[in-house]
Amino acid sequence: MGQEKSAQKRIVIDVGHGGKDAGAIGINKIQEKDVVLDIANAILKLNNELDKPLDIYLTRYSDTLISLSDRTKLAKALKVDLFVSLHCNHSDNPDARGIEVYASHKETNYSKESIYMGYQIEKMICKAIGYESRGVKFANFQVLQETVSQCSSILLELGFLSNIDENAYLSSSANIKLMASVILLSIQKQ
Repeated sequence: MGQEKSAQKRIVIDVGHGGKDAGAIGINKIQEKDVVLDIANAILKLNNELDKPLDIYLTRYSDTLISLSDRTKLAKALKVDLFVSLHCNHSDNPDARGIEVYASHKETNYSKESIYMGYQIEKMICKAIGYESRGVKFANFQVLQETVSQCSSILLELGFLSNIDENAYLSSSANIKLMASVILLSIQKQ
């Protein structure tokens, strides 16, 4: 059984923001930190119901603020295969919509794999829930910069809390569960 465990893919899901850092605030005062924690907890619950659950860890399990460096230290300590940071977007333009994926600018052995995985996951989410694709973009986000040398590393922006439709979508627990199941399935397929 120990051998199976080592062959199992190990994933850290970085649950964005938390504690005094609410992240984006939506139209109906919905907070990014709560939406992504709901999605992450739904992913964990669905994963635990699988016949062969993945080895998944969250950077936070409750409404607490974890420093960016502690988030990446966890991934390094656990020697993970994949680091996925969950976020929601916000824009001054109320018409801005869709799913965005970010990968690090940094060139490492995991750069191409991160970009490919980002495209695959985004494609699955957009197809399953009908969101528009905003593509894979590059950024110097600390959590990506500090993990991409060790593993595939992406940051997901799961819709705009400033968009009335996407805000309403992310306010529904049934939709949160669907989003979680698609993310879990897309991770399994990688």
